Amino acid sequence: MATAERLRLGVNIDHVATVRNARGGACPDPLRAAKLAEAAGADGITAHLREDRRHISDADIDGLMAVLSVPLNFEMAATGEMQEIALRHRPHAVCIVPEKREERTTEGGLDVLREELRLGRFIEPLRAAGCRVSLFIAADRRQIEAAQRIGAKVVELHTGAYCDAHAEGDLATRDRELAALREMSALAHSLGLEVHAGHGLSYDTVQPLAVLPELRELNIGHFLIGEAIFRGLGPAIAEMRRLMDAARHG
Repeated sequence: MATAERLRLGVNIDHVATVRNARGGACPDPLRAAKLAEAAGADGITAHLREDRRHISDADIDGLMAVLSVPLNFEMAATGEMQEIALRHRPHAVCIVPEKREERTTEGGLDVLREELRLGRFIEPLRAAGCRVSLFIAADRRQIEAAQRIGAKVVELHTGAYCDAHAEGDLATRDRELAALREMSALAHSLGLEVHAGHGLSYDTVQPLAVLPELRELNIGHFLIGEAIFRGLGPAIAEMRRLMDAARHG
């Protein structure tokens, strides 16, 4: 069994940019949010540059690369435009996610099995440039095995179904999804993949995942930005950090 190393927290700042873009102008500033997140205990910053630029902008990515002292996890679709941007900036990590223009947020994981050849070719230049390449996938054996075959170093398991079931009070589905995340985390680790997880996590859902010893990183955004309205961004992140540490080491 994997040792219970410190679990990293990546803070997604996309929805600071969503609020800014709702009115236009410069406020609130995602770069300021990123620096506050660093100070509050974030181990990395996640930002998703979408094709339609609905929240994070190209200028935000430029600024983040210039000011961050923790790693940037650059979420992106598998398109030529995004590959070019990633190769220009060479962030510490690149997470390939599915993207549909009409979706409100990322609705599911990549179908690596179906696009194995294309994705393998797509990630090769990113790996050669020194980026840690992650694939955002469902907790599914076939997808994990395909990710390992094409040379990804990291998989990020989609936790949305688990979190949705918890929010809806569907405890049977919640427990089934959690069991799948537990089993597939162990499988991915056994294949030599670094295992991350994220999507929809909150104070109520983080601890059952944080205890999984194979997990190395959780990426959390929307909940923390919402919670910041009530308690401030620094305290919201610090509480998430406390819950993760308590689950892993308590």
